[in-house]
Amino acid sequence: MAPRFPRSAAYDEAWVTANRMGPNVLWLAESLTQRMPLAAGERVLDLGCGKAISSIFLAREFGAEVWATDLWIKPTGNWERIREAGLEGRVHPIHAEAHALPYAEGFFDAIVSLDAYQYFGTDDLYLQEVLRFLRPGGRIGVVCPAFRRELGPDDVPAHLAGVYRQDWHCFHSPAWWRDHWRKTGLVEALHADEPPETDAIWAEFVHHTREEEHPPLLADAAGPRLLGFARVTARKPDGAATA
Repeated sequence: MAPRFPRSAAYDEAWVTANRMGPNVLWLAESLTQRMPLAAGERVLDLGCGKAISSIFLAREFGAEVWATDLWIKPTGNWERIREAGLEGRVHPIHAEAHALPYAEGFFDAIVSLDAYQYFGTDDLYLQEVLRFLRPGGRIGVVCPAFRRELGPDDVPAHLAGVYRQDWHCFHSPAWWRDHWRKTGLVEALHADEPPETDAIWAEFVHHTREEEHPPLLADAAGPRLLGFARVTARKPDGAATA
């Protein structure tokens, strides 16, 4: 996968594996920035950053200043990883819940979320909430697990019968995410797709997954694949208010 993700290929695989919390987050970050490049000096919110390796990647590769924000991982551990990477002053570890972000309105040039937005962003009002922290003209982009088609209430595929997880109800198709953001009227230059590397990203995750950890994931890999990713990017209009 080096040709697809040349930036990520330069990172120690053992370091990535030791700090993974799901699919390869460096690959997700690189996929997102292929559609939404960042610029040196931009202030970036990495929302749901996990162990902050995506934040380290964005700061190192693009020269951004990143606020590594997560609820599940305490900032002390992330600070240790940031210091080991030599990025003190460029990556800031923050402990916060997505609905209680401690930032000034209009502060960020860009907001990214990788393998996390599905946990809070399905709320009809969440885009309005998080856009408060983005400056007019700023960009927002997410990559999150998705279904390749929307499921009805009795539409679980046969190969997932018995292992389907209730928390997968937050997975939606790229088209669903496009409509979910478009109906708000709050963003422009809206784009939603499935990254072309989706199958390879899932295959790499399956390779690092034990059967007892994610049986539905392994079942999906063995059947007609339902799981994909949604990559969604948009821009806050120049004249938009911050509050």
